[in-house]
Amino acid sequence: MVSRTGELKALQNIYESTGNQIVLISGNSRSEKERLIFSFCRDKKYFYYRGRNASAEEQLTQLKREVEENYQIKLMKNSYDECFTRIKSGDASKLVVVIDEFQTIVKKDRSFFDSILNLKNKRLYPGPVMIVLMNSSVAWTRQSMDDVLGTDSAAIDHIIELQEFSFLEVVRAFPEYSVADAVSVYGIIGGCSAYVTRWNGKKSIKENVCSLILNPYGPFHGEAEKFISEELRELSVYDTILYAMAIGNEKLNDLYQFTGYSRAKISVYLKNLAAFDVIEKVVSFETGGWDNAKKGIYRIKNPFIHFWFKFIYGNQSALWSMAPEEFYDTYISEKLNEYLTPYFVKVCTEYLGLLNRVGQTPIKILQMGTWIGKEGTIDIIGQDNERECVVGICNWSKEMLTFDDYQNLLYNMKQARIHAKVTYLFSATAFDERLTELEKEEPTVVLVDMKEL
Repeated sequence: MVSRTGELKALQNIYESTGNQIVLISGNSRSEKERLIFSFCRDKKYFYYRGRNASAEEQLTQLKREVEENYQIKLMKNSYDECFTRIKSGDASKLVVVIDEFQTIVKKDRSFFDSILNLKNKRLYPGPVMIVLMNSSVAWTRQSMDDVLGTDSAAIDHIIELQEFSFLEVVRAFPEYSVADAVSVYGIIGGCSAYVTRWNGKKSIKENVCSLILNPYGPFHGEAEKFISEELRELSVYDTILYAMAIGNEKLNDLYQFTGYSRAKISVYLKNLAAFDVIEKVVSFETGGWDNAKKGIYRIKNPFIHFWFKFIYGNQSALWSMAPEEFYDTYISEKLNEYLTPYFVKVCTEYLGLLNRVGQTPIKILQMGTWIGKEGTIDIIGQDNERECVVGICNWSKEMLTFDDYQNLLYNMKQARIHAKVTYLFSATAFDERLTELEKEEPTVVLVDMKEL
């Protein structure tokens, strides 16, 4: 089990601060934000209400009923102010008021947030209070919340956006696995809390994929499309675009030619997918070689959705007619390593970031990224505030990283017009003899294998 210790510590610090505070916790429906908040509230006095899809009148009725049941009282007025007036901690301790899925309330009734402000400003409840608003609609938080709340959104003192777990946290969640197996898990389900919780570290990668994803009655079967449809309509359009991206169409014109949708329509749908982190526009790390870089690249960011559309979406007839193990051997097994390559790059980038954090890099890296050239790619570029760089190349699936690969990296660096203070060569397999000799002779070349990772 992976716990969100950083977020718990942040919440505790807010709780211990003086004055009333409003905290917004935003995380998609798979972030397990509820697990986080109940862990935080375990030793505290709290009131929890989960908003639901209902009319404005019915929502208030539901909250009123739960306040009455929780505190064994009878409310005489029909208002949010009345509800928050009657909550209490029972002693001098700070009360935590949690409103989960608060967007379902405020979308229909703006007066709800007026009452939240009254609660914060001690117009309804005299004791100290920490108000936690939670929301699983990340796209709404980013795109529409300020329109609904207006200038009152400034009254939210802290925003905690729940990110997916890092690779290091995934490694810790599965101590039984080798680093290579952990990379596989990371590339298939990412760091999604709900998926990591369900994955069985005592079973192999194949066994988990077969039972959780390929089995038509498994808990993750159909999960990709279910996730998309929670935020977006016209699932058929989004599925078509995502499938096109999964099989290698990365530019707007490529997507136009594959789907037949207009470029303007595709741009709108890509923007919507990006709003809740399904896809991303990949921008090459800015160097002097901008003319040699590719531009306008789009890729699927969410690993599970990427995996589904890469291997399963286009083969669903076979999925239903084959046993899961046969499907895995036929459609996934041989192509999995190639698929995992960009995720290994992410792992190596995270590793370099950790080295930087503890002062083990030759420069203080302030920004990192990938340079995508017209003729080749530099997997990792790290740069300090004086534009000095370190670079990295990452080999996941080739039998070994070779001296020729290193030469290609030098060529790509020339195209990007950068020089490296240190060059990191990452390999999940092996290094050829010329590279191992080069590391001994050249202190600016560092080889990193799976043991180091």
